[in-house]
Amino acid sequence: MLGVTLNYRLSAWGFLQGDEVRESGDTNVGLRDQRLALQWVRENIARFGGDPTRVTIWGQSAGAGSVGMHIMAYNGRDDKLFRSAIMESGSPVAISDPDRKAYFQAAYQNLTESAGCSDTFDSLKCLRALSFETLNAAINTTALSNIWFPQIDGDIIVRHSSEQLKDGAFVHIPILIGTNSDEGTSFSPRGINEFEAFKKAIQASTPLMNTSFADRVLAAYPDDPAQNVLANLGPTYRPGSPYGAQYRRAATYYGDMQFIASQRLSCETWAAAGLTAYCFRFNAIPSWATPLDGATHFVEVAFTMLNLLGVGYPPVRTPPFEGKPSSYANLARLMSSDWIRFVSFGDVNSKARTKTFGVPHWPKYSLRKAEGFVYDANVTSHVESDKYRAEGISLINNGVFSVYNR
Repeated sequence: MLGVTLNYRLSAWGFLQGDEVRESGDTNVGLRDQRLALQWVRENIARFGGDPTRVTIWGQSAGAGSVGMHIMAYNGRDDKLFRSAIMESGSPVAISDPDRKAYFQAAYQNLTESAGCSDTFDSLKCLRALSFETLNAAINTTALSNIWFPQIDGDIIVRHSSEQLKDGAFVHIPILIGTNSDEGTSFSPRGINEFEAFKKAIQASTPLMNTSFADRVLAAYPDDPAQNVLANLGPTYRPGSPYGAQYRRAATYYGDMQFIASQRLSCETWAAAGLTAYCFRFNAIPSWATPLDGATHFVEVAFTMLNLLGVGYPPVRTPPFEGKPSSYANLARLMSSDWIRFVSFGDVNSKARTKTFGVPHWPKYSLRKAEGFVYDANVTSHVESDKYRAEGISLINNGVFSVYNR
């Protein structure tokens, strides 16, 4: 088995948006970089001993989002670039609402002003003529550095991904997809102590969230430790605490909104189409994470990559397995071998898996019996019903995501 990594343009270099960019046809060039790399793999991997008909694309977070976008690219056109996909904390569901066109046009104008190109007849040509250093300095200002991302262009991203999922316009391949239990602790606002503040945060989480729908979401995400993430944390609020009394509640909603709801929607869509989907939840806390982090975003990567030495973590973070019991290393061995089996055979299960790790058979996701696999180091990894927080996640999938298709 071979591993191939690829580079692609980021920020405004890869995802500059605006009317002028759309008219030029050079939209979402970061995704086009990835697409060209996949085409290169198809044409050349045999020279390295690989099989171009057995390619699996794999990504985490933004990388998983990119994987999902290639599954949806060109309205789901199958260019035979890959036969399966792995998505960790990301999915084929990417939000692109109608208001983003105005948002990006304003951002484009701000960039041209910052770069000294706003008064020219052809602002895009002016940007292209600038030196790398000059344009990069303009892009890397606080206001312009982190605002660029893929957007519907009628070409590589034809339309809303949730709309494509509804009518089957995606590449019909097996997927392995999952999230972490406490994704939201990396993304939710902190310092929320009152009900009204939490309501305002929900309304601000998506530009099309109206007051009545926010009230329904609030009811589906109660201030109840038994239903929220970090349930065993205990009180988080104390005088001077940056987290706030509503921290667990907010983290629960933001985790579902950002990752978990769209993962469930993807699993349900694949099952409805009769396609293979192995769906998982990761529930182990590495050495560097605190009880307030939990099994947060990114923690599974060291396990799937079998990074037992924690390469790349010091000095910023404690190595993930430092001081942890052997069950943590064994979990990494289980996960990494599951990934390898999926890449090699399209199936995570084997007799050796059950015998070596003492874990049950991982069922393919089905609508009749929606089940996912839980990776845990403190108890035996197991199969669970994928129906937790059903009301809230259903509201997000059938309310928030569908709004973008109107």
